[in-house]
Amino acid sequence: MKKDWSPKWLSSCQPRKQRKYVLNAPLHARRKLVSVNLSKPLRERFGKRSMPVRKGDEVVVMRGNLRGKTGSVDRVSLAKSRIYVEGLKRKKVDGSDVSLALVPSNLQITKMVLEDKARQEVLEKAGTKPAKKKTAGKKAEVSSKKIKAPKTKGKGE
Repeated sequence: MKKDWSPKWLSSCQPRKQRKYVLNAPLHARRKLVSVNLSKPLRERFGKRSMPVRKGDEVVVMRGNLRGKTGSVDRVSLAKSRIYVEGLKRKKVDGSDVSLALVPSNLQITKMVLEDKARQEVLEKAGTKPAKKKTAGKKAEVSSKKIKAPKTKGKGE
């Protein structure tokens, strides 16, 4: 197994290689690893399912004890792959407050900061693609071409 991180690495079903990929990834690659789901109105508006989170985005907690709590992103730690939200704090034993580090997969973006030109370009590119339509309950159409079975030589022929 190679020691260095590689951008050409595709995937592996081995958990040790999955962990190695994430832990050895450089910061520019970790940015994509802190992607957060978009809310349904944002998905329909921009044609994307998730985006890398940024400071200032409004998020809602979807899992855990803080489910339903909302706030704006205070900071994003790429080194730890954690997101800190304003207003979500815990008291330490000595009485001081500490911000909670949240996992990106447990959050959902409700409002996005669109001041950055690069982010706007990404969303515009995604908006030009046709949205995938769901075919819930419908069976896939079968082509009208019939497949001929191969001829077999038997004793009676």
